[in-house]
This record gives sequence, structure tokens and C-alpha cells, in this order.
Amino acid sequence: MSELNASNLRKERGNEGPDLVGTTELTSPYFMVPPSGTTAERPQNPQPGTLRFNTDIGSLEFFRGDTIGWEQIQRTTPNLGGGTGSNAGTGTRLLFTGGSTPSGSPNSTFNNVDALTVETLGNTIDFNNITGSYTGLGNVSDSTRAVAFLGVGPTAYPGPSVINQIQYATFSIQNDFQDFGDLTTTGAHGYGFGDRTRGVRAGNAIPYNGTMDYFTIQSLGDAKDFGDLHTDKGYVTTFSSTTRGIAAGGTHYPAGAYNTIEYFTISSTGNGTDFGDLSSTRYEMADGSNATRGIIAGGYGPNYTNIIDYITIATTGNATDFGDLTSISGTGKYGGTSPTRMIVGGGYNGPSDPYSNIIHYLQIASTGDSTDFGDFQGFGRRGHGSNSNGHGGL
Repeated sequence: MSELNASNLRKERGNEGPDLVGTTELTSPYFMVPPSGTTAERPQNPQPGTLRFNTDIGSLEFFRGDTIGWEQIQRTTPNLGGGTGSNAGTGTRLLFTGGSTPSGSPNSTFNNVDALTVETLGNTIDFNNITGSYTGLGNVSDSTRAVAFLGVGPTAYPGPSVINQIQYATFSIQNDFQDFGDLTTTGAHGYGFGDRTRGVRAGNAIPYNGTMDYFTIQSLGDAKDFGDLHTDKGYVTTFSSTTRGIAAGGTHYPAGAYNTIEYFTISSTGNGTDFGDLSSTRYEMADGSNATRGIIAGGYGPNYTNIIDYITIATTGNATDFGDLTSISGTGKYGGTSPTRMIVGGGYNGPSDPYSNIIHYLQIASTGDSTDFGDFQGFGRRGHGSNSNGHGGL
């Protein structure tokens, strides 16, 4: 290998450097400063592998191609904590965003965000607030940023106060959610999956449609078209591995509930491919996954159920029985995961317990019934909005 020593490399024309062909090794006892700038100053039509420092997010990033876009280079740990209840310990942080509560009208909504540490036991703490009072939010996240989207406000079903807003917050600090951009349609109960780069919205209710959008989690801006679910529906359950997104069940009034499962490649775009079927038709289930296994818990269709199913995400086939939810069957439950444990909480358990404050957990790698974890602080709730910094897509 030859060695080239130079303090400045420049072509004859302009300020461009010479082409270095073949294997090039750069060594120095000092440092190299890459190009830098804001998100808005990213270069147009860069080559895959382009490296720069993003001054907005304080991190190196590289361009993965036109379909995937820019990805942040980061070394982070999901272990967060500090506080009371389950947050006295450290581990994966799970946020519960918005929902509805029995206070006021039957569909009274709120803007509270609760938090817990998945690997511990105990009650939630008040963490921060979303930008408005909504239930039926979809959620995606990477290891540092929580994103919520869609929602229906306090004018009740099927009222006009549905939104297309995307909003975000940072797991490690308690600042309130901020505006991110907009989805291509308004609605509620369109849930999401994603990996460490991209978030995807799947389906919608109010109105029902099969629209799917995607956005880059560490960027800001409006979502773009991803593809479509196999039919127009909302209240689907969604989760992911590092490469594959899953959408299962759902409903479209008056057609009823579905038992179908379909899968998507997160880094590309396109419509779903058949995966298999749930053990029964149902919708508005709690969901979660690690990198290998996805879990679907509870739901309705045509009755409230405590069934828990699971699938192996990298394969295809019908869902398999996991166990049962104990004392918290029903719909509208919040769900989220660490690499080893799934949390299921709140929800509508029928007329005798319409807004539960109970939280349970499951060990993802085994099978069996759910076990008591703690309670939501303050009041019972339903709404499905939840995300963690340690789910299966990371």
C-alpha cells in the first residue's frame, strides 16, 4: 500500500478533491471533521453511504438510499428510569399516550402521557402531555424518539374532531410532545409499526380505509404513501421485527371483524402479503413484539375476549395460543414491550369495568397467562396509544 501525505487535495477545476480509486486508508493522530448542517440543509440526491453531521439532532447520519433515506448513527441504551412506582428502577421505558376516561362524557378524552419501566413492577408516573386531548392514537418509536399520530377528540364518535397530525417526544426527557408533520389522511385508530429508521401507519377508522403512510422517525415533515392493507379497515394490531411489519385483525363497520394477518418489508413500500390467520376474528387488541415473536392480546369480535395469540415474525402461518389475560379481557388496551417482556394495560372490559386501570405483563419467550404488574396512576382508561424504546423493530 502506498502512502500519500498532503495537507490539501484539490482538482484543477474549482475546489473539488481528486478521485481516490480502490481501497483508501485514512490515518491520523488527530481527527476528521465530516460535513455538517441542519436537516433542511441535507444534500439533494446524495449517493448511498453519504456521511454528515446533523446539527439539529446532534448526531452523525448516513444516506441509505432513496427508499429508506437518512439514518442516524447512534450508540444508545434503552435503560432509562428515575422516579417512583415502576420507574424507581431502570430499563426499557414505555409511554402511554392519551386515551379516554369515564370522567365527563362517555368518550371524554385526555392529553396525559404515563410512563413505566417494563423490566420492573409498580404503578405508572405522569410523564408529559400530547399536543391535544385525543384517543385512538397510533404510535411508533426508535430508541430515542416516541411518535404519535392521528386521533379523535372530545366531540365523541363519529364526531368531526379527527386529525392527521404527527407529533413526537424524546424518551429520556419529560418535555411535552411537539409537532412533527401530517399524515396523508385524517382519522383515528390507525396503528403503526416500524424499525429504528422508519415509522409506518397502517389503516384507519373515522373513516375506515386501508391507507398506509411512512415517515423517517428522526426527521420532521409530512408522511408519504407506503401502500395499502388488503382491505379498508381500522383497529388493526401492529408490531414489527427489525425488517418486517405485521398488521393483524381489524374491523370495518358494517362488514365486521377480520382474522387475517399480513406482513410488509419496512424498508421498502408496497401492499401487504398474506401471513396467516388469528385464532379468531377480532379487533382493537393489545400488541407487542421483540425481534422474533409478536403477541396479540384481548380484543372484541363478536365478544370481549381474553385470548392471547403469538406468531414468529420471520415465518408465515396461523397464530398459536399463548395463554390468557387474567381479569382484564376486552378492547382498547395499551401494549408495549422490552426485548423480554410485554405490558398490557387499561382497556374496556365490558359494562362492569369500562375503563380499567389494571396493568399486566407477559414473558415473551415463554407462554402462559398474564401476571399483575401495577396500576395506571389516577384513573382507568382506554385508547391503545403506547410505544417503547426497546421494541422488536430496534
